[in-house]
Amino acid sequence: MYTKTQIQELDTLTTDLLSGKMYFDAAEKTSDLIAVIRYHDWKYYLQSTPSINDQQYDFLFKELKKIETEHPNLVRDDSPTQRIGLALSTDAKTVAHSVPMISLDNSYNADDLKEFDERLQKLLNGEAIQYCVEPKFDGSSIALLYENDKLVRAATRGNGVEGEDITHNARVLKSIPLQANFSKRGISKIELRGEVVIANDVFKKLNEDRAKENLKTFQNSRNTASGSLRMKDPSETANRGLEAFMYQIGYAVDTNNNNVLGESLNNHFENIDMLYTLGFKTPQSEKKICNSIQEVIDFCNQWEAKRDSYNYEIDGMVIKVNKLTQQNKVGATGHHPRWAIAYKFKAKKARTKLLDIEYQVGRTGAITPVAKLEPVPLAGVTISSVSLHNEDFIKEKKLRMNAYVYVERSGDVIPYISGVDESSLDENTQEIIFPKNCPSCNSELVREAEESAWRCINLECIAKSEESIIHFVSKEAMDIDGLGRDIVIRFMKEGLIKQISDIYLLPNKKETILALDGWKEKSYNNLVDGIEASKNKALWRILVGLGIRHVGVIMAKKLAKQISSIFDLQAWTTEQLLELEDIGPKVAESIHQFFSNESNIHLLKELERNGVALVHNELNSEQIANTLAGKTFLFTGTLTKFTRDKAKELVEKNGGTILSGVSAKLSYLVAGAEAGSKLKKAQEIATIQIIDEDDFLKLIE
Repeated sequence: MYTKTQIQELDTLTTDLLSGKMYFDAAEKTSDLIAVIRYHDWKYYLQSTPSINDQQYDFLFKELKKIETEHPNLVRDDSPTQRIGLALSTDAKTVAHSVPMISLDNSYNADDLKEFDERLQKLLNGEAIQYCVEPKFDGSSIALLYENDKLVRAATRGNGVEGEDITHNARVLKSIPLQANFSKRGISKIELRGEVVIANDVFKKLNEDRAKENLKTFQNSRNTASGSLRMKDPSETANRGLEAFMYQIGYAVDTNNNNVLGESLNNHFENIDMLYTLGFKTPQSEKKICNSIQEVIDFCNQWEAKRDSYNYEIDGMVIKVNKLTQQNKVGATGHHPRWAIAYKFKAKKARTKLLDIEYQVGRTGAITPVAKLEPVPLAGVTISSVSLHNEDFIKEKKLRMNAYVYVERSGDVIPYISGVDESSLDENTQEIIFPKNCPSCNSELVREAEESAWRCINLECIAKSEESIIHFVSKEAMDIDGLGRDIVIRFMKEGLIKQISDIYLLPNKKETILALDGWKEKSYNNLVDGIEASKNKALWRILVGLGIRHVGVIMAKKLAKQISSIFDLQAWTTEQLLELEDIGPKVAESIHQFFSNESNIHLLKELERNGVALVHNELNSEQIANTLAGKTFLFTGTLTKFTRDKAKELVEKNGGTILSGVSAKLSYLVAGAEAGSKLKKAQEIATIQIIDEDDFLKLIE
């Protein structure tokens, strides 16, 4: 961005300003201060080579602020003082991206990359291909729009088509120029794509400072970056140490509104370098031009080996066709570009000590062992608890108390124990004895044949009741607003509820609830509204909420179509249930047992007595079309046009059926971005039609 001569001049000017150089023209001093502060922002945030300390920087900033206060007419849009924006409104505005921010397809090994190269060779008829390879930063995506050299808008990725307007917060990030000289390159309007991250050392210091102030520490830098971008107070965002790496030009036109991507901007590698010279933070030494796919593979392997020593969280490498004319030739599917792919690194691993095991009781009575570990940092988070699933898992992994184990994060998200360090299995370790009695009510546990879980079958077990109520009010079941997990636990401790039917008596306990800390009239009214609204939810939601084993959302919806009242199921035999599609012996037996249990029927009658509709009525009936009748669907990958829940809802409202896996019974696999094993399996079955989101929407138009 700066020539050697300019750097010398700005260093000299810095010295002059810090030593109290006299000015007779406020406008001249304002211009010099802006130039010097921008220069030192560049040195600190982009070069990581600061030449003045924090106190000296603050002095320069305060000098500029003082002049602007005295001379408001000298305040410029690109002044560093203007980075402190106004607070965001309660409802953030949604804005459309200039072009969609579609996701990348994933690869996990060298063979995947070779297949990617082979596909491109065919699409480009054997043309020579250069690849640009750069780190895949693990942060929060951002789109920056510049018009006539000025930053006019910043937005989150959102659903890929439109995102949340976060311009006020983006302006406080010193790695994002408020003004950049694009017009010198013949560009009048340009939208850049990037990733907002927090450096590892900055994140560590952030948590250390929060711990000193007795504030809750952050779990990982990615979520912290995402949450910080959407804070209502930009000054808070400014304190989080966010940085923005620009990695792509998504859209660019000249003064005549002609597209210049693939024209004057035809080389991705050079485009990124151009952004760097204009003052943006971009991958520099981290990126490389590769002339073969083997060179790409070698470079990816090099980065995987040194990812832990890099000061930013990365979860892979991104491989892009370097020439934009070739990118345009191969184009994109509805969910990912054909000219780019993400190479995902293997899961990170850490070694730590197994200190203890906590046994948790689920709503079905299943006992889940949870390992308590010596806290260990892994992929940006500190791991101290990991599920051990069941007794068989403990035996299979040869786990022992006080032994050292290896912890990995699947997809850098879900932690799990991959094995034990056998060298640590000495006399100081002890065998893990799975309990024979419930840790909550002390009832004897039962393990049925061909099952891996031990269960508590005591109907009055408090831990089971708590989890059952939490499940009943959850989003996938009755979806009762104002009654989340923490509130259920608190109400049970206070004796306000003991079983599911007690939920509907809460509106009569206003005084008791309002006497609790944190409860106000508004929160109480929200709770009552949520409870009242749940009384006429669809029957399938009640079936899900009851927690019948093996009956999830899909099965509950099938059952609800066959009955007019939930009590109808009380008269159904196992044989009658088996006649229904997709109901096997285990599911049929589970449903039959539930409706043969007098306690469960008593619960249903209590719900009905409290006003819950257990029959189809005009309020809870769902209108079903026949557009997709007889067709089965499965969704995989990342969806950009609707959520997974909305997609399932669209299928069912149009008479179709959702399947849980790929099989010959599947009519359509709707593949979103980053589709993995399900897509590959579906490609092997000739009868399955593989479509994208646009094709799916056409089916139901």
